[in-house]
Amino acid sequence: MKLKTTALALTALLGTTAIAAAQCADPIKVGVLHSLSGTMAISETTLKDTMELLVENQNTAGGLLGCEIEAVVVDPASDWPLFAEKARELLTVSEVDVIFGSWTSVSRKSALPVLEELNGLMFYPVQYEGEESSKNVFYTGAAPNQQAIPATDYFLEELGVEKFALLGTDYVYPRTTNNILEAYLQDKGIPTEDIFVNYTPFSHSDWATIVADVVALGADGKQVGVISTINGDANIGFYKELAAAGISADDIPVVAFSVGEEELSGLDTSNLVGHLAAWNYFQSAESELNDEWVAAWKAKMGEERVTNDPMEAHFIGFNMWVNAVTEAGTTDVDAVREAMYGQEFPNLTGGTAVMLPNHHLAKPVLIGEITADGQFDIISQTTEVPGDAWTDYLPESAVLISDWQELGCGMYNTQTETCVQLTSNY
Repeated sequence: MKLKTTALALTALLGTTAIAAAQCADPIKVGVLHSLSGTMAISETTLKDTMELLVENQNTAGGLLGCEIEAVVVDPASDWPLFAEKARELLTVSEVDVIFGSWTSVSRKSALPVLEELNGLMFYPVQYEGEESSKNVFYTGAAPNQQAIPATDYFLEELGVEKFALLGTDYVYPRTTNNILEAYLQDKGIPTEDIFVNYTPFSHSDWATIVADVVALGADGKQVGVISTINGDANIGFYKELAAAGISADDIPVVAFSVGEEELSGLDTSNLVGHLAAWNYFQSAESELNDEWVAAWKAKMGEERVTNDPMEAHFIGFNMWVNAVTEAGTTDVDAVREAMYGQEFPNLTGGTAVMLPNHHLAKPVLIGEITADGQFDIISQTTEVPGDAWTDYLPESAVLISDWQELGCGMYNTQTETCVQLTSNY
């Protein structure tokens, strides 16, 4: 393992000293592939701002390999096919050295064929459904075993939830995650008839019928809980309808996987107190490094701007990439990939994130309760959990592992001892 918490890296984080980078013929280019318009702008704009701040601070600290870093920002506009076009533009026209981007799995999967065709490298910062391991992507957000499964365990063990409403936006992440959770819940003894699954389009706004169905699920007196994989601005209508129906967290608790501080900043949270979210980071985390990061963020962006989990994932991923490039002495994708394995960098929650051979991080799992000020009271936190690309709860995935460092395969069948395929499932 290569611990790279250097003074230079921390200086890059905080921008506390000004060291002029040497002039290079060409800057090192970092592509930023996040939606700045459309339904996902509510979540992704902050990640664009995060990348620009990280690049600015790294330049203040001396740049990279003696060069300035340039952030090349594009707007795929919450248009999933456009993510592929913009990824190709970044790699072939702008000639970026790396991409940080995507939020939804459908946008990531749109970009995947382009990344693999052109041997581009992307850092993906958001929780996702797993069931994928690309040679060209480092997954710095949570896999299901680092979010969905621990949150479900919390409902079962701490809140005594007996019936589950799995509510999601209609695309690959919620559908695959809920397939995993249905199998997991049945394995835990929850009958199929006590699991209600519903999908709605992006930007869905009429939640009255669905909320009524959730309430009806508990007509027999059993405790109902909602596991939410609702994404984007549809969350606003969902939580407003809960409040309008008089549903509190004591009545029907909701645990969300795509609602963090940024999404709550646009809501009246007075009626949401006590509802939950599962992430690997909350702004309220108590650590000296987090205090410094939050202060630096607010000093740059304004006191009202909040931090969140995908931001921390970009913070970790960017600093690991900087350290890997420094170690490799080049931005060449193949060399950087090899240098990424075993990279370590501090979590903002305390402890250390580690990059594994399956391109996933080992990170802690946190459960937070929404507070009246739009923040989260952390009520549960684990030690670092290694991210698992392939779930143990779907039979076809339980036999698969990902190991790009030793096996050179992201979909290795442990029963047949063969590599099923090298490209990703799109």
